[in-house]
Amino acid sequence: MTRVTKSHYVLNLNGSQFQPPFFLLTGIPGLEAAHIWISIPLCVLYMIALLGNSSILFIIKTTPSLHEPQYIFLTMLAATDIGLSISTLPTVLKVFLLNHREIEFHCCLTQMFFIHTFSSIDSAILLAMAFDRFVAIRNPLHYTMILTHAKIIRMGLAAVVRGVALMTAWPILLKWLPFCKNIILSHCYCYHPDVMKLACGPVRVNIIYGLAVVLCSFGLDSLFIIISYALILKTVMSIASNEGRLKALNTCISHIVTVFIFYVPLIILALIHRFGTFTSPLIHVTMANLFLFLTPVMNPLVYSFKTKQIRSVIQKAFVTRGS
Repeated sequence: MTRVTKSHYVLNLNGSQFQPPFFLLTGIPGLEAAHIWISIPLCVLYMIALLGNSSILFIIKTTPSLHEPQYIFLTMLAATDIGLSISTLPTVLKVFLLNHREIEFHCCLTQMFFIHTFSSIDSAILLAMAFDRFVAIRNPLHYTMILTHAKIIRMGLAAVVRGVALMTAWPILLKWLPFCKNIILSHCYCYHPDVMKLACGPVRVNIIYGLAVVLCSFGLDSLFIIISYALILKTVMSIASNEGRLKALNTCISHIVTVFIFYVPLIILALIHRFGTFTSPLIHVTMANLFLFLTPVMNPLVYSFKTKQIRSVIQKAFVTRGS
């Protein structure tokens, strides 16, 4: 047995298994020559995500009329989307802008932890927002009494604690697995199923725990969101006037769109990694980038256009600046 370093990176005599000092990230297969040009729209998307969500935070913080439960949850969602964008920005821009594909093993595990943790927090906040819409429609007179600031803060902390607690085990389990000579990842960032597939050792525990994490976080969240909207629909149908029904449903449109934007790419990406062995690498890359950019980029745009209160603040700001 030959030691590579003083650490635990050990190479077998036949050179077949080792704990790699780095992984190689992948951009868009077949378009490597155009990566520098592709980096331009990617930079624009990152700017939209960071500036858009930061603007949402600033608008809600500086507008007292928006200090309501619905908008406090929105600030949590915007802050989480900023965290998700920052987690992936260094490697994505290094691959496309600098053509630097290497990522150190422990940096990869760290990035993977933050990506999955922020995704879990995102999911939990979307569930909290579904509950918010249910309370607002089912019991509007006691809305602020039920969703007090103290309860909202506890819900936010619970989302963070759950995300950290569930995702901490993934990098720990991967850390001690041996890996094959193929250290090329499918994406321009580290994603747990992608890293796990490169391991040569037994990954049964990783698979079982990964399935348990998905079911306990994203699975339960999506189930409770569906239940919340079933109860919302039942309440809406009991409203006598059509105008009242439409007004109630209109308050849910932004959240419904956000739920679809978050869960559809996530589900498709998970299915591709689990069952899509023979799918084109381009499909992997496309869905991975949709998962990466769609939620942080689209959320501020959806809420800016569909939420009357936020839209009016933005319009007033432009009018004031123009005059």
